[in-house]
Amino acid sequence: MSLRELPLLEQLEDTAVVVSVPLNVRFRGVEHREALLVRGPQGWGEFCPFLEYGPDESARWLACAIETAWEPAPEARRDRIPVNATMPAVGPERVPEVLGRSRGSVREVKIKVAEKGQSLADDVARVRAVRRAAPDAVLKMDANGGWDHREALEALRALAEFEPAYVEQPVADIEGLARLREAADKEGLRVPVAADESVRKESDPLRVARLGAADLIVVKAAPLGGPRNALDIIENAGLPAVVSSALETSVGMYSGLALAAALPRLEHGCGLGTASLLAGDLTADPLIPEDGCLPVRRVSPDPGRLDEFRADGGRRDWWMKRLSDSYQRLLARGERSGDAGHE
Repeated sequence: MSLRELPLLEQLEDTAVVVSVPLNVRFRGVEHREALLVRGPQGWGEFCPFLEYGPDESARWLACAIETAWEPAPEARRDRIPVNATMPAVGPERVPEVLGRSRGSVREVKIKVAEKGQSLADDVARVRAVRRAAPDAVLKMDANGGWDHREALEALRALAEFEPAYVEQPVADIEGLARLREAADKEGLRVPVAADESVRKESDPLRVARLGAADLIVVKAAPLGGPRNALDIIENAGLPAVVSSALETSVGMYSGLALAAALPRLEHGCGLGTASLLAGDLTADPLIPEDGCLPVRRVSPDPGRLDEFRADGGRRDWWMKRLSDSYQRLLARGERSGDAGHE
C-alpha cells in the first residue's frame, strides 16, 4: 500500500463498527453483506473481504480501507462514472424486478453465469431475458471461473449471438484463459475475454498481460490493496481496465469510484452499481446509478443506519479478530506502524 505508516491498530479498533446489511437476492452464497468500517482523517473506509478469505488475502482489503480513510484520493480525471447494472444468477422471471431497481435508463448489464447447480441453458435463458428487458443495453457476462475449458468454449458459442462486450473469467486460471482465447480464435468466435480473479487473486497479477490471456482486465480496489496500487497494476499491464465493486456498501464504494475517476482511459461501464443489490444501506442517499452513471463522492454512514445494521456479539468478535490478523499481515510485509494522520 502507499501509506508511509500504518495507523496504530488501536486507532482502527477504536473507530471500528461491524455491520450486517441484508441483500435483495442471494449473492455468493450469502443473504447478508458483513463489513467492518473504520474512520480516519479523510473519512470512512470499509474492510469487507468475503467470509472465506484468509488473513493474507484479507490484508489487501484492509490496506484499501486504511488508504481510503487516511489518504487523499488519487487525482481525478472525471466526476461521473458510467456503470453497468448487475444481474445475479436469478431465474429469467426475476430479471425485470432486478433491473427495475436501477434509476432511469440501463446502458450496460453484467450478468452472472456458471452458477453452481445451474446449466448453460439457465444462463442463456437469463441473458435472453435481460436482452428482452433492456434491448439497447450492452451485455457482458461473468462466470467467476466456473467453467472448465470444454464448458467455457461451449458457453462462448452459445453466448456469441448476444454479442457480449466481454465474458469475464470464464475459466479459473491464467493458463486456461490463454488456451481458451486461442481455441476461440481458431473457431472465429469474436467474444472478448476479461480477467478478474486472475488479476486480483494472483501473487503476480501482470502474468495475464504477459501471457496474452485476456483482452482486458477487471480490477477491484479492495482486493488489490487500494486505488493507488490498482492504478500501478493497470499501467504496467497495458490493457484496457474495467473497475468493479466487491459488493461494498455505499460507504465502501468510494474506493472503486476513486479508482475509476483516476483511470487515464475508461472504455467500458464499471461494475460499481451493486448497491442496488442491498436491501438496506448505511445512508439514506445510497450510490444507486441514475441513467447508467454514478457521481464520484464520499458517503458517510448515517448514525441511525449504523445502529440499525450494527452486528454485535459473536459476529463483532469474529470481525475484530479478522481485523487484528490482517493488520499483523500488513506489518509482516514491511508496513510501519505509527500514529499515521495524527501528527
